[in-house]
Amino acid sequence: MTQQLLARMAEVVFDHVAADLAVFRTFDAKGNPVFETAREGRGRPERTEAARQVDEALVGRGLEIGRPVLVRDLRHEPLFADLELDANGHRPRSVLSYPWTLRGRPAGIVFLARSGEGRPFDADNMEFLTLALAPVIYLLRKNGGGIPAEANPTKPADPSAAAAFLGDAPSVRRVRAMIERVRDTDAPVFIAGESGTGKELAAKTVHETGRRPGGPFVAVNCAAIPDALLESELFGHARGSFTGAVRDKAGLVEEASGGTFVLDEIGDLPLALQSKLLRVLEEKKIRRVGETKPRPVDVRFISATNKDLDHEVERGRFRQDLYYRLKIISIELPPLRERPEDARLLLDHFLDAFSRSMGRPRPFVSPVALEMLLHYPWPGNVRELQNEIQRSLVMAGGGPLILEEHLSPKINPAGLTYSSATHRFAEAKADFERRFLREALVRCRYHRTRTAAEVGLTRQGLFKLLKKHGIEARPVAGP
Repeated sequence: MTQQLLARMAEVVFDHVAADLAVFRTFDAKGNPVFETAREGRGRPERTEAARQVDEALVGRGLEIGRPVLVRDLRHEPLFADLELDANGHRPRSVLSYPWTLRGRPAGIVFLARSGEGRPFDADNMEFLTLALAPVIYLLRKNGGGIPAEANPTKPADPSAAAAFLGDAPSVRRVRAMIERVRDTDAPVFIAGESGTGKELAAKTVHETGRRPGGPFVAVNCAAIPDALLESELFGHARGSFTGAVRDKAGLVEEASGGTFVLDEIGDLPLALQSKLLRVLEEKKIRRVGETKPRPVDVRFISATNKDLDHEVERGRFRQDLYYRLKIISIELPPLRERPEDARLLLDHFLDAFSRSMGRPRPFVSPVALEMLLHYPWPGNVRELQNEIQRSLVMAGGGPLILEEHLSPKINPAGLTYSSATHRFAEAKADFERRFLREALVRCRYHRTRTAAEVGLTRQGLFKLLKKHGIEARPVAGP
């Protein structure tokens, strides 16, 4: 998509929706602006540096919110309440913000502001923006944010594939760099990682971005097939080789010839088959059950496991020679708890993806719910986060907010519920104290002495606060 087309679309928007300030901006994958144009109303006084900072703060908040927002009166909008917006009388009155994302990252925004006592923005203005920007956003997303579609032919389409290696943590950057380095070789690749970290997606990325993308991609879970059937499934069988073998059958390794074969949960492969797999890796040939003549296969092998294979080798449950043969190239997928800085990026990605697939506007996450999501350790890793966001969207029922009560009990064990935001300091403080005390009590299993020590209060001070807010602290047995 050319700069000229974006500039023309910005002109159309600016001409149709009058504003004292209008900004049209797009970003690259690193968050750097790649296109920007702005227009100011004729009657607007010359902007000071303080006024520019106000404008940038508003645009930034629009990007943080991540969904279209129409504000008739900024003085009464809690989403912007914490910003310092007075700058020599240039405080905007009404705001229209229309951001969009690409693969979980901010990709662009149209931001319009009106000052003074003039007519605020209305639903017709929002409808125009939605209709006018839809084809532009579609083309930007289809082309990878301005990258020609042919330059990215293998981009995954489903939410989990797109999010598999999304993030800025050093460990994730190392995974992306390793995949880039090994994708065009035929050496076996060993992928290790906990359940839910995306091992099969990593294998598929190696396949689709390498030199075998036109070949088959065959994956088998070694733990999901009974031992008695596994050899036949992997290597095939000849007719009459055992009861029920009524015809010749090619195995999965043969079916993957010319492409990639993935042995998921390789740590569960029986010892009897490990020696046969080693021979296949060394000879590039397989023997069907009941046959003596080997058959050549042209397959790239990728193996994956969530087990500690070094430990399995020490215990004699996995062949050391096969282990070294499989682990020529190793990729370690980090658990989500070791890269907490990426949780917000992944959360936004799944919100965008599932909102689109469900045909709903992207909701905003309440501050307390967001805090719970970002501080949960995610033992199920990216897959668990994906499932939680999808569940929360269903529970929210298409509403504009994902609230605490929409989260699953494991994320919100205390069963906290949302309370409307208030700008009165005393009420906000009391609301914070109630939430703080409830969470502390849950962490300490309602042991009052332990709770007081953890939060830095005396027992008497804790009891006074509990009584003040009407919180029952159930005593529990224990030291």
